[in-house]
Amino acid sequence: MSQGRVRESDGPVADAVRAMYAAYPNPARFDEHLHSQITIWETDQTGPPIGLAELAALRERRRSGVEPSRATLSVENLLIDRWGDTAAVARYVLRATTPAGDTTFRVSDVWDAAEGSWQIVHHHAELVATPAARAVVGDPH
Repeated sequence: MSQGRVRESDGPVADAVRAMYAAYPNPARFDEHLHSQITIWETDQTGPPIGLAELAALRERRRSGVEPSRATLSVENLLIDRWGDTAAVARYVLRATTPAGDTTFRVSDVWDAAEGSWQIVHHHAELVATPAARAVVGDPH
């Protein structure tokens, strides 16, 4: 028997989303929320979806040549569709605040709890260009 969809902004998946970003910048604690067979699409990642092994390389590339800074991450406009205790889709805006300013991403995550805890099986994050960035690169819209 299938379980109907529930739309929510709080609950077990919302708690998992918030716990994951509270674990930042500790990669080991953050990655506890990622399924071992996760697929990942990021704005600055080219080619096909990547997995956990490639995520480490992507993180290293992002740190290369950049002065480490502590970003404050906040989850905004969180909306979740959840099917019982098995599957969920979370959509939200992730804002990274640093002394240099804010960077905003639109995020969609597919969560699965088949192994006993909520973990992301697919993550897609897209950088939201600011008006200044659009002026530099040209807004296609």
